[in-house]
Amino acid sequence: MNRLAKLTFTAAAALALTSPTIAQRNFDDVEIKTEEIAPGVAVLFGAGGNIGLSYGEDATVLIDDQFAPLSGKIEAAVEALGAQPVKYVVNTHWHGDHTGGNEHFGKTGATIFAHDNVRVRMSTDQQRGTRVTPASPKEALPVVTYGQGMRFHLNGDTINLMFLGGGHTDGDSVVIWEEKNVVHMGDLYFKIPGYPFIDVDSGGDVYAAMQSLDLVIAMIDDETKVIPGHGPMSTKSELVAYRAMIVEAVTRVEALNSEAKSLEEAIAANPLADFDRGEGFISEDAFVTAIWRSIEG
Repeated sequence: MNRLAKLTFTAAAALALTSPTIAQRNFDDVEIKTEEIAPGVAVLFGAGGNIGLSYGEDATVLIDDQFAPLSGKIEAAVEALGAQPVKYVVNTHWHGDHTGGNEHFGKTGATIFAHDNVRVRMSTDQQRGTRVTPASPKEALPVVTYGQGMRFHLNGDTINLMFLGGGHTDGDSVVIWEEKNVVHMGDLYFKIPGYPFIDVDSGGDVYAAMQSLDLVIAMIDDETKVIPGHGPMSTKSELVAYRAMIVEAVTRVEALNSEAKSLEEAIAANPLADFDRGEGFISEDAFVTAIWRSIEG
């Protein structure tokens, strides 16, 4: 497979992962695994984005809800913790692997929260490349939206929903449990093989992503439990290393751009060859392209 074909394949894979159109996938064998990381705080791992969970005497809050066919399994995992049924859902961004359960939880009475741009994108057809993601049904849409952020005072904690400028998309929220010292990064942080996903077609921008990462890093400490959008639990030091990797990649691509090279020439130069990120659904070429498009504005 040549590099252009690989780039096209990678883009298609990314769209398939984030699209709510999942009829071709089989979720029967997906197991929702629960990891309790602090009193009243857990992470649910399944298929799609990692789910954060706050539960206790006040209410149960889900941070993202993966794909629609998994909603029953997610409810079972919540019940197994002894938690109340889900009352609130927060979407870290609009992609279908984080919002696919919205319609189900909306119909069961949960209130959905997200950044303003998440509702805008979910309520209209979204085109990325040649693929169109149709608008979501009314029940799946966030009904409470915000520009900069808001707070929940629940379950003995202060839970901050914060828009720090986005970067993965134009509507990324970071969620911080103040007293429990936990942060959910959404897809601003991938702890999986491959490169960061900067969805430029959804308003993503690598410079905004670096700014958002900087702001989070400044707010957390070495004891903070970091929930990535994808992959196992993480730490501040790993998040700092991830941010440094992005900076180095941007520096190298900026140098090629300043030499008046074309995108094709920049990709052919293989500027990230020594990064050793492994094979993932976002390839080196796709990441270089996203950086290039961010540079070009």
